[in-house]
Formats: sequence, C-alpha cells, structure tokens
Amino acid sequence: MIRHVVTWKLAEQDAAQRAEQAAEVARRLNALDGVVPQLRSISAGANVAYPEANWDVTLVADFDSIDELEAYQVHPAHEEVVAFVRSVVASRVAVDFEV
Repeated sequence: MIRHVVTWKLAEQDAAQRAEQAAEVARRLNALDGVVPQLRSISAGANVAYPEANWDVTLVADFDSIDELEAYQVHPAHEEVVAFVRSVVASRVAVDFEV
C-alpha cells in the first residue's frame, strides 16, 4: 500500500481567512471519499495549533499501488479540488511511501 501525505502553506496573510481557506481545502479533499474509487482511505485536516510555526492543512491518503495513486491524480473530482487548492496555496510538500 502507498501512503500519500501532502501539506500546504496557504498564501493568505489574514489568520482568520487563512483558517477558513484551510478548512475548505480539507472539506473538499475529504469529500473525495466514496467519489474517487482508487482511494482506500483519506483524511485531511486544517491545522489547529501553533499557526505561526505549523503549516495550514495536511492530507493523508492510502492507495493500493502507485498506479492507483496516479489514477487518483487525474480523476476529474480530484482535479477540481486541485484547482481550488492551487488558487489559495503558497507552498506544497509531499511524501509517498509504502506501508
């Protein structure tokens, strides 16, 4: 199984607006559960502590294989979420590893 972990720092400077955007990113990602068949599990959440030091939102998703991860990447529902995320993000880091 492949675990896909992505963390984003949002571009918004206003803390309240950034928190709202982070919650919306997480909501949209979690809504992919049951929509994208390649997803074994998905969990996304907005940061709740130390906003001056921590990144704003993180995704953890599991797939049976790299091929399934790649199919998820191009799924239309995922691409729709990506478009929103890109509109609010300043930086992104990701790691994919076997579990």
